[in-house]
Amino acid sequence: MYRDNTKTVKIGNKVIGGGNPIAIQSMCNTKTENVSETVGQILKLEKEGCDIIRVAVPTPEAAIAIGEIKKQIHIPIVADIHFDYRLAVMAVESGADKIRINPGNIGSKERLTEVVRKASSYGVPIRVGVNSGSLEKALVAKYGGVTAEAIVESALDKASMIEEAGYDNIVISIKSSDVLMSIKAHELISQKTRYPLHVGITESGSVYAGNIKSAIGIGCILYQGIGDTVRVSLTADPIEEVKSAKLILKTLGLRNEGIEVVSCPTCGRTSIDLIELADKVEKITSNYKTPLKVAVMGCVVNGPGEAKEADLGICGGKGEGLIIKKGEIVAKVPEDRLLDCFKEELEKML
Repeated sequence: MYRDNTKTVKIGNKVIGGGNPIAIQSMCNTKTENVSETVGQILKLEKEGCDIIRVAVPTPEAAIAIGEIKKQIHIPIVADIHFDYRLAVMAVESGADKIRINPGNIGSKERLTEVVRKASSYGVPIRVGVNSGSLEKALVAKYGGVTAEAIVESALDKASMIEEAGYDNIVISIKSSDVLMSIKAHELISQKTRYPLHVGITESGSVYAGNIKSAIGIGCILYQGIGDTVRVSLTADPIEEVKSAKLILKTLGLRNEGIEVVSCPTCGRTSIDLIELADKVEKITSNYKTPLKVAVMGCVVNGPGEAKEADLGICGGKGEGLIIKKGEIVAKVPEDRLLDCFKEELEKML
């Protein structure tokens, strides 16, 4: 499923492109200048499964802070720069593993060349970011509006600006809040360049709306073998972004890590608080890396049959429940012992 003909790019201790596993990225919502707060958030994101972290660099103090932050974390750090080319230079000097710029707003050709030379001397890749909301007026006029074709032309034009400055250690990001436009743009650009692509649906919204839009958009793009890093952009705690990205990759068969929980919908036969039970099982299983499938069922009528395909099942009934392993009932216990028994059986399988 990987688009394995893409160029490989090394970002700190990670390598993307060329058929390497798709990396999960998120972005801190802390002030980068606040080193302790930023490090604390990154360490939590690392634990959740984040592979690459991006931080905002709007000030010289933020650029300088990258050096201290990097000493305390274990994943590559990307500096996000807009407008001031000097901040990009400072971020590279401070140890950023990648910089994200839009060559169109970084300044003159001379200023862009200075950034490229600095990145080249440090071996730091440059991510070219183009959003549908910031397209050049000339391209909007050319295509009669904001279109997938316009986004692609803008991104390739920006990449060529860096190439002309003598550098090709590039990652491209093209994003839109319009899901269908994003899908089409990625389909188009994947035929026109070998640079690795960072995939996401920008400004997708809250956890509820953003997850639905991102799952559809990112899922459709990745299913075609397009994409080398992903970010689920949510108006929420960045931890939620990583959780969602992991589940998208797992659902597509692109990662085989961690416990997958499936649960049946509620119905009139349910004699237990199934919503609460499923939530508790998800919390219990959330930090395990072993690839297992766990089923949460709401009644003893269909539970055993529906849980056959799972490695471990928990099935609630009236005042009691069943624990099912590999399709076989291994325990029938009172409801107040159900979760404890489930945990005991789970531990035996890990």
